[in-house]
Amino acid sequence: MTAQKKELLAGVFLFTTFTAVLVVIFLPLLNGKNMMQYMDDLYNSISKGSVYYIPVLKEESQRLESKITNVSLQLDDEQQAKEVAALFTLSGAQVELSGSRLTVSGKLSDIMSNSLEDADYLFHNQADKIQKKYGYHGKKALYNWWIGLKKLDKELTRLKLFQDAKFVSAVLKRAVECSYNYYLIKPQHISEKVLHVILSLVFYVVYTVWFGFAIMYILMGLGFKLEH
Repeated sequence: MTAQKKELLAGVFLFTTFTAVLVVIFLPLLNGKNMMQYMDDLYNSISKGSVYYIPVLKEESQRLESKITNVSLQLDDEQQAKEVAALFTLSGAQVELSGSRLTVSGKLSDIMSNSLEDADYLFHNQADKIQKKYGYHGKKALYNWWIGLKKLDKELTRLKLFQDAKFVSAVLKRAVECSYNYYLIKPQHISEKVLHVILSLVFYVVYTVWFGFAIMYILMGLGFKLEH
């Protein structure tokens, strides 16, 4: 009973201190943010700093210089079709608009270059530069690029232009989606915050083990035993 009492007290102590630390974690002590929000921002920032593929994609787009695309795209409604048409038109393509359907003729390289330029602006949180081009918020423009390129990818695949479709898909996922999802996050390289990352990972492991031992000692103190 004495051993069980010691184990129960040890478990209660560990669980109490674990809970106290948990409360501190959720207090807004870091410039109005709690520790969870701070670490979420940190890892998002580091993540963004490691997914900047746009310069490489810009170089690859030059290989499409001699290729011409002549495709018909069916959009969801007329308003969406008009907005997507403006993107292709300002890319140097010729666009015929009929209701919610677009017929696009032009250099695929020019279309990709313009989409990558807009994605680059949004990646660096410069939505105002995109807004000057199209007259509405840059993030909405990237969403329209996502719609337009998705339709273009599908049509190029249908036409069996697989290499072109593969590149459009790469721009869609590694540039447009990436820039849209990371908008307003400041990119950082992990080398700038390596100490923060190491300490956070060590704390995570220790804190997890801390909780495990608290539960184990409480159960042992209450007389629970693991038997074969």
